[in-house]
Amino acid sequence: MLGVAFGIQNSRVIRGVALSIGEHTYIEGARAAGAGHARITASHILPNVLPTIIVVATTGLSTVILTEANLSFLGLGVPPPYPTWGGMLSLAGLDHMYQAPGLAIWPAVALSLAVFGFNILGDALRDLLDPRLRGG
Repeated sequence: MLGVAFGIQNSRVIRGVALSIGEHTYIEGARAAGAGHARITASHILPNVLPTIIVVATTGLSTVILTEANLSFLGLGVPPPYPTWGGMLSLAGLDHMYQAPGLAIWPAVALSLAVFGFNILGDALRDLLDPRLRGG
């Protein structure tokens, strides 16, 4: 459910970028040269939209992970038999944390590292795949 909610929001951003790229003069030149819609999309629009897709997807994934953890912490997320980072910090995990407060650190560190890792991965992939950042 979270993926659908955040996917709709992100699709508007990607559509806007694709429409703005479609207005460039090199797209008009490709149309004048006789290229079809599929060829223009595959060779011109997709390589320029791909970095935006990657950044939006990795940022959205981090947001979905944090949202799920927050909902599970409040008891509104995944049911208790399944482990979640938010569930580890609440409910049954809360009883253990009174005896050993250090137990709260590791799920929070794992959650932070996962979110940070996805953001760094998205940034590195954008730098690698963005045609505007390539030399030459």
